[in-house]
Amino acid sequence: MGIKVCKFGGTSMADGNIILRAAQIVQSDKDRRFVVVSAPGKRFNGDIKVTDLLYKCADALDAGDSSLFEETFDKISTRFLNIERELEKDVGMQAGLNQVKAEMLGGAGRDYCASRGEYFAAKIMAAVLNVPFVDATEFVRFKEDGSLDENTFALGAKTLAKYDRAVVPGFYGLGADGKVRTFSRGGGDISGAIVARSVKASLYENWTDVSGFYACDPRIVSNPKWISYLSYQELRELSYMGANVLHSESIFPVRSAGIPIRICNTFCPDDAGTYIVKTCTPDSKDTVVTGIAGKKGFTAITLEKSMMNAEVGFVEKVLSVIGKHGISFEHLPSGIDTMSLVIDNEYLKNGVLKVLVEEMREAVNPDRIYAHENIALIATVGHGMAKNVGTSARLFKALSEAGINVNLIDQGSSELNIIVGVENDDYVACIKAIYDEFFR
Repeated sequence: MGIKVCKFGGTSMADGNIILRAAQIVQSDKDRRFVVVSAPGKRFNGDIKVTDLLYKCADALDAGDSSLFEETFDKISTRFLNIERELEKDVGMQAGLNQVKAEMLGGAGRDYCASRGEYFAAKIMAAVLNVPFVDATEFVRFKEDGSLDENTFALGAKTLAKYDRAVVPGFYGLGADGKVRTFSRGGGDISGAIVARSVKASLYENWTDVSGFYACDPRIVSNPKWISYLSYQELRELSYMGANVLHSESIFPVRSAGIPIRICNTFCPDDAGTYIVKTCTPDSKDTVVTGIAGKKGFTAITLEKSMMNAEVGFVEKVLSVIGKHGISFEHLPSGIDTMSLVIDNEYLKNGVLKVLVEEMREAVNPDRIYAHENIALIATVGHGMAKNVGTSARLFKALSEAGINVNLIDQGSSELNIIVGVENDDYVACIKAIYDEFFR
């Protein structure tokens, strides 16, 4: 088939036995030649991910709390030494841990601390598979603003061409300042896509603890429909809105190259999984809606002003207010005399919301400005929506019959999705109502 790149998530690297299972998956197919791994995740409910422990170490160093640092680093050391013991393979873990600890104490930085889970996990997997370890800092590059440097792909192709097989740690690379730089959480998926594009893979397999995407969260709807195919666009919409099987930015490296992604289950490797492909999928011919996803915890700041449409620069002035505070917005629904900014509540803590409202009032002098807090956003996604008359009517009828009040509506021009904003308390009922309308 060609080269396959496998990325194994944290649950697939949680302990020695699971790592052996992942290694067997790689060894079962000769085309699986390049492997990207995450840091060990939770082994059981109540367990702590290694990356969370590493961030705790960084926080302790920032706070000058040497006791907390030592206690936390001991937990990390125990975790990796136990994995080495379970595998009955000497990978030099103790010496590596000693070196990393010294680097941390020497001021290597927060991103360096956070990246060491993937670093050690990749060292372990390379030893188990008996293939070379290639550090991500050899080819993954970031710009000064933290975005991915496009030179990464050419450098990756040149670096990885030296190897027939290799293991690469995910989640990090080298910043413009020459120091280790990480992606956002879950960014190991992006690393896998970078490797796939660099080696011109025929398939990028993302191995996790689920057998693919479902039409909605199975914790909300029992036994939801399994999705066999998604387009890159549908994946982007669903992942961004809370379907956390795959990082929403992981499609960008592979999309331009047309490399398909397959979501696979490490614990059920024979399951078909979900394929993510470039264009509309076979399923979209037969279905109106592909999937439903959502997130809680947003605030809508609404401005009303007569003749807003005739005021040149109105939107620019409003956006400059949030830009000054380093805040991005999720959606910008508008009317002729109204506009709303939907913002994640994480940006609005410690009185920031009040400050934004006052600064917007000063900037554009609206007739009225107010904030609607505790909003949940639910996206209904699918290429089939544009081809079926009455989709919106069905959706809003379902919500009306469920007694759910819609606070805002946003639909893209591509008609790929319809996003509604409802009260946080109506989140579950909203998803159930939409699912029942289109899938029951």
